[in-house]
Amino acid sequence: MTDITLSKDIVFQPGTSDAEIEAAAALAMRRRTQSVYFWRYFILVVFLGGWEVLSRTKLIDEFFFSSPTAIVKRLYEWITEGTSEGPLWYHLWVTMEESFLGFFSGAVAGIVAGIALGRNRMLADVFSVYIKVINSVPRVVLAPIFIMIFGLGLTSKVALSFVMVFFVVFSNAFQGVREADRNLLANAQILGAKDWQLTRAVVIPSAMSWIFASLHVSFGFAIVGAIVGEFVGARYGIGLLINVAKGSFDAAGMYAAIVIIMVVALAAEYTMTIVENHLAKWRPPALHDTQ
Repeated sequence: MTDITLSKDIVFQPGTSDAEIEAAAALAMRRRTQSVYFWRYFILVVFLGGWEVLSRTKLIDEFFFSSPTAIVKRLYEWITEGTSEGPLWYHLWVTMEESFLGFFSGAVAGIVAGIALGRNRMLADVFSVYIKVINSVPRVVLAPIFIMIFGLGLTSKVALSFVMVFFVVFSNAFQGVREADRNLLANAQILGAKDWQLTRAVVIPSAMSWIFASLHVSFGFAIVGAIVGEFVGARYGIGLLINVAKGSFDAAGMYAAIVIIMVVALAAEYTMTIVENHLAKWRPPALHDTQ
């Protein structure tokens, strides 16, 4: 008989009941979760507190770096009184509308194109050179072109968000299809599966991890596309608020707009994780979740 090891720190003697092992595992998980949250909040408090102290003691120039209290004050003013360019909620709505439209259209197009080219070597060979050429162009430099073509309205920002998202999702979907298990494909073909059945039942599920990984990243790129487009030229949006704050040397306003973007991006990431966990219940837990 040997000892039963639950983790590096917990070792059970032979004869320990399953209930005791499960209780110890649950306690260890709770302690780990509490430790994680403690260090998260501790680092945040130290960072914000240090920033505030450095600002108040003039060790950093508040004109450039502002301070947490000034940023919170500006956010409160925007929420309760609105901005000089209109209500904050309308600016946020415009940016989110641009980001979501660009994200969903770019994600759908990227997934479809990635799966289509990944399953068809001839199409991949024909279009690969064009995709590489277009992908080599920094997407942010397209903002002035889209604004000249589509104007200052919604379409130009959606177009920029679209191209920011498309290539990220396409690359992962394409690679995920190419990495599909050859043994599973061969077994499905032996059982009589046709091309579309192979794609639907084997290839797409195999590529889902790649696709979801790209979706987690690409929504942030969608927001970047919308913000850059608004920064170059717009009537409304968070990017416009950043541009106006920059023009008036309002550091608190610039940081306040950045905080709004961070909160929205974190909320979208959390939502994406919930959707992924719901759609990919079949997937085994990650290695760090089982330790």
